[in-house]
Amino acid sequence: MQPLYERQTLCFSCTRCGSCCKFSGDYYVYMSEQEAERIRNYLQLSHGWFRRRYLARLEDGELVAAAGDGDRCIFLDAAGQCRVYTVRPVQCRTYPFWPEVAGSARAWRREARRCEGINRGAVVPVGKIRRLLRACRDLQS
Repeated sequence: MQPLYERQTLCFSCTRCGSCCKFSGDYYVYMSEQEAERIRNYLQLSHGWFRRRYLARLEDGELVAAAGDGDRCIFLDAAGQCRVYTVRPVQCRTYPFWPEVAGSARAWRREARRCEGINRGAVVPVGKIRRLLRACRDLQS
């Protein structure tokens, strides 16, 4: 069976509400060294301070954003806005076009209850969705 994004058009427009940046359980924002450096430069922080305050390493060595307050991403400001939106990691830039979300109607509907930008705005071309999904898969390899 074809994935949802191949069977029907999907609409999405990020409202920058921050809902996708609030989570619970074992959830991490993965990033490459290059992405971390881009964020550090954007925030204009010293290398040492940025590493201590904003980054962590998992047991397997993966680089992730450090835990924020409660269930919030460390890069959210007090108003719930992403402070690094223009330089956010690939994981964040590709949302909600992750294989586990855009692959089935059920998953898409479930995510739409959490994300007010799903099913809003213009139709996202299937070619763009495929590129975003490839970027997700590249992260996992």
